[in-house]
Amino acid sequence: MILPDFKAFPRVGRIIGLDWGARRTGVAVSDASREFIFTRDAILTPRGDTSWAHQVADLVRDENVVGIIIGRPVHADGKISETFDEILRNATQLAAYIDLPICFIDENLTSVAAQEQMGRVRRADIKQRLDSESARIILENAIAMINRIDD
Repeated sequence: MILPDFKAFPRVGRIIGLDWGARRTGVAVSDASREFIFTRDAILTPRGDTSWAHQVADLVRDENVVGIIIGRPVHADGKISETFDEILRNATQLAAYIDLPICFIDENLTSVAAQEQMGRVRRADIKQRLDSESARIILENAIAMINRIDD
């Protein structure tokens, strides 16, 4: 089920963060206490492949998570990116496969921040790790927002 905000989002348990991409979706998962976040291999979706929701649903079950956070790209002026229509379509399809809460969190320049935090690495490593590092930042921001609701 897609939630409008974090108010009804589970307060305990592992959650997964996704940085959606047409070909590569970054993945990060928290521990049950949400104190630690671990990146996972990105989900690869070749051009024309429609299995994104199935792949995410399988991963969600394997990771035993209680909720899903997906980054909602916004432009510098605060307007939601046109890409969000595709993300929402995929999230709606995912919601048909699993019965877990799905929330979106605005994200802007997470790839830039992730690359800065990665430091000096080889170009091949950047391509392989950047999306999941971005998902880690998305998940960190979401956890901080969820924790503020409880305060």
